[in-house]
Amino acid sequence: MFHQVPRPLHFAEALLQRYAGLVRTADVDSLLGGLVEAAAQLADCQLSQLYLLDSTHTRLTLCAEWLDGLLQPRQADSLPSDYDGEQLLQFCLCQNQVLSLAELDASLHQSGFLPEAARPWRSLLCLPLLDERKRVSGLLLCADHAPRELLGFAGALGQLGAFVIAQLHLLQRLRAPSGDKPPVAQPGPCASGYGLIGDSPRMRDVYRLLGKVLHNPVSVLLTGETGTGKELVARAIHDCGLRRSKAFIVQNCASLPENLLESELFGYRKGAFTGAERDRKGLFDAADGGTLFLDEIGDMPLSLQAKLLRVLQEGEVRPLGSTSTHKVDVRIVAATHRDLRSQVEQGRFREDLFYRLSHFPIELPPLRERDEDILRLARHFADKASAFLQRDPCRWSDAALAQLASYAFPGNVRELKGLVERAVLLCEGGELLPEHFNLQHDSQADDACMNLRERLERVERNLLLDCLRKNRGNQSQAARELGLPRRTLLYRMDRLSISPADV
Repeated sequence: MFHQVPRPLHFAEALLQRYAGLVRTADVDSLLGGLVEAAAQLADCQLSQLYLLDSTHTRLTLCAEWLDGLLQPRQADSLPSDYDGEQLLQFCLCQNQVLSLAELDASLHQSGFLPEAARPWRSLLCLPLLDERKRVSGLLLCADHAPRELLGFAGALGQLGAFVIAQLHLLQRLRAPSGDKPPVAQPGPCASGYGLIGDSPRMRDVYRLLGKVLHNPVSVLLTGETGTGKELVARAIHDCGLRRSKAFIVQNCASLPENLLESELFGYRKGAFTGAERDRKGLFDAADGGTLFLDEIGDMPLSLQAKLLRVLQEGEVRPLGSTSTHKVDVRIVAATHRDLRSQVEQGRFREDLFYRLSHFPIELPPLRERDEDILRLARHFADKASAFLQRDPCRWSDAALAQLASYAFPGNVRELKGLVERAVLLCEGGELLPEHFNLQHDSQADDACMNLRERLERVERNLLLDCLRKNRGNQSQAARELGLPRRTLLYRMDRLSISPADV
């Protein structure tokens, strides 16, 4: 093995010539082909490949390849960016790090993405390409049959690749129809590439926001009604982003009392309190390098909010019973169904933490504003339930589909999922019928024959149900939110025939 470092003067001249040639290129294919040709010749390698991420950041496409002195025909195949079979590319893409191997060993490194050749590939350089906003747009790869150290080329090739990415985006904008924005690839019908299902305009807005934040380290605040799928979106941010190879940890801030939540998040030292017989790491340490999803952040006690703010600002954690802090690298994704701005005005949520978390808010739409997605979601849940029960897929009657399409779904996607799973259990003839769904429709005909007392009771029932669902059936919390004694709430639930099954 020998080390090769480019000669400064000759390499700089060659690099400038490549820049000059690429800046005059007005064709996309020639631009991408020029990059792989330049990379191979500057690094003196037999192979150079360019992979680009699509607009959803979930698929890699081999867009250009230079092999043995020739530009190869453009490949049409694409690969998911989180595929497990090509760990070398996956590492470079997910960790946003340059990868250099001077001794590529086929018995140690999986290299199926490299073309077949008479001689084995012995050295490899792979580097992420960044766009103008410092987001990963793709990968540039060089490989050689001889064992060589290629890391010295990484800086110059990375800058050349970033320049080509900027030129590519410029060409796309210039070629967009006059007065229109450049065409943006829309999510496919099977969700979006993010593991989410839905193609309605509101969900397309969510997908566009996700694409902006996937490869950026900012904290994200997910808002929306209960049951809209906030945890699914948080997991999509993790699974499709740079931290996907690290841990994804979930903690519901409303599920533990204050003292237990603090020790769970920050950990503790031996002797910090009665029963602390050994050191224990917290969830911030468990999620180091990955993502911590804090659900129901609006229910976090004020004292813990101050400690969370320090983690966001300084990246430091101090366990209970410790006098020192240590650094952690954790991405925070928070979620709440509450109006945090109103909580701030009432003194129940720290204003500084609110502005820190709301740096990048994403509001998830309720299902009643996604009526185009209802039937698609229903079919998806029915197929999953049938597979779980080891049954043949159920058929849908037109009447059942019409009934679902006209329902408002106050419990959102979670309610739809429960209704469909129950219907599949009840279905015995292989066809889902309206009687399999327990839907409460309030028609105008019913309203016309209701007196004032009945209408007020219906409004009160819907209000109580909504509050109980928001608090996940916790009657004490619901009573406090409604400003009622718990006994009064239980009395009203009995009077209005609200059972735990309704919640």
